[in-house]
Amino acid sequence: MKSSSEEKIALEHQAARIFMRLYQHKFGVKMQHIWHNEPAKPDVSCYLDQQRLDLEIAHLYGSEAEAMKILGRELKGGTQEALQSLRQCPLADRLLLALDKLISNKAQKSYDSERVWLVIRNAHPDWHAQELEQTPHLLKIPAQHPFEQIWLVADMTGQAGLVPLFPVPTELSQA
Repeated sequence: MKSSSEEKIALEHQAARIFMRLYQHKFGVKMQHIWHNEPAKPDVSCYLDQQRLDLEIAHLYGSEAEAMKILGRELKGGTQEALQSLRQCPLADRLLLALDKLISNKAQKSYDSERVWLVIRNAHPDWHAQELEQTPHLLKIPAQHPFEQIWLVADMTGQAGLVPLFPVPTELSQA
């Protein structure tokens, strides 16, 4: 069994590889050679068309209780109660709240890096590409944050593609 830090690094590398493959396919720009960084730097680094780019990786689970369920952890009484109470809030509202909270938390960090992109991988099985593609213009992205771009990998495997969250594409911001 892996330690939680080994599991976290493995998930980050997997998310980075999926993002790089999707970005490369979508834009025809080569992304390669990832390596893991120490905490003062973003999670992984790579080369985007031969220029260094740092990626901060995050996973969108919804809530801590949902993360435990999705990751297959043992669900004790309090966690089960928290999952039950989540059913009271509409799924779309929970999606926006979770994304806003995640981005807000990451925006408060500072990184020893010239270029940082935030890559969020959706790990929640009930949130799909259609809902995710409609969220960028609804997000409350803090005015001050360290990210040049923010991207969302729409599912754990990358099958549903990429969603740009920041800057919001012109066609989405005018919707």
